[in-house]
Amino acid sequence: MEVINIPTDQINISSLNTRSDLRAGTEDASLEDLADSIRERGLISPVTVKRLDNERFDLIAGQRRLMACRMLGMTEIPAVIRESLDDTEAVIISLIENVQRADMNPMDKARAFQRIYESVGTYQEVARQAGISTSTVRRYTALLSLAPSIQETVSTSEGPARVGALSELARKFAPEAQEEVWEEIGGFNQGIQRRIIEGSGGDIGLLPDLKDAALSGELDVKLCREGLCFLLPSQIKSAITEALSGGDGEITLKEFAGRIGQLMK
Repeated sequence: MEVINIPTDQINISSLNTRSDLRAGTEDASLEDLADSIRERGLISPVTVKRLDNERFDLIAGQRRLMACRMLGMTEIPAVIRESLDDTEAVIISLIENVQRADMNPMDKARAFQRIYESVGTYQEVARQAGISTSTVRRYTALLSLAPSIQETVSTSEGPARVGALSELARKFAPEAQEEVWEEIGGFNQGIQRRIIEGSGGDIGLLPDLKDAALSGELDVKLCREGLCFLLPSQIKSAITEALSGGDGEITLKEFAGRIGQLMK
């Protein structure tokens, strides 16, 4: 594809650009930092635009780069011009450029995935187009069911773990209950938050017991991976683990129950 310089004042910020939150990803590098880098080293990656006519272009990807160049007073910017794109193709191009980047707001990703889904009809096809897993697409689009107040708190700073916890919150609880749930479990790390939400099954009345279990270490990741129910008291889990590791070869259910009984005395 040919890269040409086009006037920066001839580029519209298209609604098809999937990045709407320019603050996302600026925890380590602001727009001013990007402008300083471009001033010193030049623009390394061209922006991508869609031609509207001979004098106007829609920006598809590279909004922060364009804004930084305008901040520097640059009158031209290197660009790849994509001809004859329909809206869905433009959204996909914008998403693909951003989807693997840690500095794209998760809500922007969610809205882009949803927009593509509405066009192609299946999450599997969205995943194929974007080059990611179907489960990832579903995890992000679930964020759109969050209460608006919670959506406003979603940022890039906590990483994928928080997206996982919030997507479970959206799946298990109605928006009117989500704020209360999120406030109840806000002090836990994202992994424990997700296990509490999963364990609740959408029943807010189970949260107190699940919080107590988390505080006592009963939601430990290692024990869950060993296949032991994290709602069991830790004494029973320890006894089961010891019973399973004792003896040689296979044991009968009766022998297993006997070992548990001895260990629990």
